[in-house]
Amino acid sequence: MITIERFRWWHVAEALPIEEDLFGAEKWSAGMFWNELAQRHFYRIATDGRTLCGYAGLLIVDHEEAWVQNIAVRRDQQRRGIGRLLLEALLDEATDRKVAKTLLEVAVDNAPAQHLYATYDFEPVGVRRGYYQPSNTDALVMMRNA
Repeated sequence: MITIERFRWWHVAEALPIEEDLFGAEKWSAGMFWNELAQRHFYRIATDGRTLCGYAGLLIVDHEEAWVQNIAVRRDQQRRGIGRLLLEALLDEATDRKVAKTLLEVAVDNAPAQHLYATYDFEPVGVRRGYYQPSNTDALVMMRNA
């Protein structure tokens, strides 16, 4: 059974190998995670009770907008609905805080993630050229109104 819990500082060490595996050279560093937690952004983990299966974060700017910072699920745990559970936790928080719109960036070549976001009413609103570095991959900006 998968449960969603608060992302704590001690989860950073478990998140780093997932970052490395999924994102390679574009992975987040421990310092980036520490900064997100220090800023008290809304972060959650998915766990099976033994191991961290995935994590996600949300930056709430104000009542007008929030940004999904990341969603990551271990490869051996993908296609089990964990990404969906994490996204729902973020969207529930945005709703609870009465945020008008939620945005995110997703690699233009990540069709499975784009499909997931579209099922939650995210629509493309722009492209950030060369957003992901060092690959220089474009990011599709998607938005969902409350």
